[in-house]
Amino acid sequence: MSLGDIAGLIAALAFVALVAFLAVPLLKLGRVLDEARGTVHQLTEHTLPALDEAVETVRAANGQLAKVDTITTSAAQVTEDVSALTTLVAATVGGPLIKVSAFSYAVRRVLGGKGR
Repeated sequence: MSLGDIAGLIAALAFVALVAFLAVPLLKLGRVLDEARGTVHQLTEHTLPALDEAVETVRAANGQLAKVDTITTSAAQVTEDVSALTTLVAATVGGPLIKVSAFSYAVRRVLGGKGR
């Protein structure tokens, strides 16, 4: 064996040691990536049903809001109808009632009742 052969053998052994030294972190990195992949898979499995449930909840809430909108519209219509009825009653009964009240007051004053 010549000096060049020994130097080549030492270089080959150093290269093998370097490869082994670099292989350990790569294997650890591979395990970390596998664990990350598993975590992402579990997260996806648990997130998708939660998202589906949230979509159903939003749909139900929209349905309830539509019902509330209908109720609010009906309440506004009832309020308008009551206002119109009040105006009608005041116009129909209010004027004659004031006249009757004024007439009865005048009659009490004329007959000597206690008027103000």
